[in-house]
Amino acid sequence: MATVAFFAPAAAGHVNPTLALAAELVRRGHTVTYATTAAYAERVAETGAEVVPVTSAWDGRDDIRAPQMHGKELVRAMGLLLDETRGMLAQLGGGPRPDLVIHDGPMCWWGRILAGRWRVPAVETWPNLVSNAHWSMATEYTTFNPLSPRFLLMAVRLGRFLKTEGFGDVQAFTRGDGAALRLVTLPRAFQYAGETFTDGYAFVGPGISERAYQGDWRPSGNLPVALVSLGTGYNDRPDFYRTVLRAAADRPWQVVLAVGEMDPKTLGPVPPNVEVHRHAPQLAVLRHARAFVTHAGMGSTMESLHFEVPMVAVPQMAEQRANADRVAELGLGTVLPPGEVAPGALWRAVEEVARDERVRERLAWMRREMTAAGGAPAAADAVERILDRQ
Repeated sequence: MATVAFFAPAAAGHVNPTLALAAELVRRGHTVTYATTAAYAERVAETGAEVVPVTSAWDGRDDIRAPQMHGKELVRAMGLLLDETRGMLAQLGGGPRPDLVIHDGPMCWWGRILAGRWRVPAVETWPNLVSNAHWSMATEYTTFNPLSPRFLLMAVRLGRFLKTEGFGDVQAFTRGDGAALRLVTLPRAFQYAGETFTDGYAFVGPGISERAYQGDWRPSGNLPVALVSLGTGYNDRPDFYRTVLRAAADRPWQVVLAVGEMDPKTLGPVPPNVEVHRHAPQLAVLRHARAFVTHAGMGSTMESLHFEVPMVAVPQMAEQRANADRVAELGLGTVLPPGEVAPGALWRAVEEVARDERVRERLAWMRREMTAAGGAPAAADAVERILDRQ
């Protein structure tokens, strides 16, 4: 049996997709460590992995918005990640050498660097749409000037830092070209131009793990259930939540509304058929839901598809727009641009996707694609094949 070290940024959309794989490797007898912050320690501990406590440079800072690794946000994101990487390396660099590293591909630069220092293979988890010459988030959904002075200065800073760690090609490093394998936690059928991603990619689909730390949830009656959530990163939208409350009032639905860190008391009167949570037990609610009003983050999208719940996507940023457009293109739900979320339009969209038989058929098709992808067992098989080469 091997020792496997997991690394991921302190963000639900990057930690949650790895939990089922960590649990599966533990079940198979491997020693699994997982470096994470206090905010994610409980859910990691549920997998059976040994929690390695770390402190994020972003903890407690109100001036940091969730970064995007593309478009106009790229320079800011690179600066934040460089600071986070230096801090994580200072905390983790003296740890024991594992047999293999599994780390988040888009954001966990320190996992990539530690695997290089230890000279062990790295498996990268990609919890989002991936890019190649045939389809790219950068060309399809964002604009970016590679000759921007700010970007060029940041590239020089990053290049100097990476050179001290033995990485000479900045682009190859950020793409993860040195990975033994990229595990993409969505089915190939959901990926744009999915058939063009061949060597080095394994589309294993999502690994949906139990989340006892969130608690259970059951409907209070016989009304259809609608879940409404904008996720954990871009959810400071009080006007949207008030629109939901107005839209849901007097409807024959039970509505579960998650509002993040916002104080629910600031939203005004709450209709009796709506329950407001800061953080709803999403998987438990989705088991009973007839519709999901979502930001279309990839984690939430995959969880909705796992339970065959049709989506009304209200994307808040570029990656979410790409996911939402794919949901609509594949017939798995519909999209409402944020500027068009009026009470009447919102609830018409909820009721339409909930009763659309064609959407139900497409959801069943995608669920079969997800099952065929294999999930956490397929991901663990791939990891063990790499370990067997050592």
